[in-house]
Amino acid sequence: MMPIRKNVGRRERIVRIVAGMIMMLCGIVGLQAMPLGIFVAAVGGVTMLTGIIRYCPACAIGGKQTCDS
Repeated sequence: MMPIRKNVGRRERIVRIVAGMIMMLCGIVGLQAMPLGIFVAAVGGVTMLTGIIRYCPACAIGGKQTCDS
């Protein structure tokens, strides 16, 4: 298995995790888990996951890297 190269820096990682949590909370509580709320919560989960693993496939395709190493 090929190792994944980190492309998300420390500040962006924190922002992604916090934003993902807020999106999940808004989707489940604010939109009362309606179909749109479930979609928003799922997008928030993916956003939070990219912050946790420090890799964003969309950023890799676009060539964006905020990580020093």
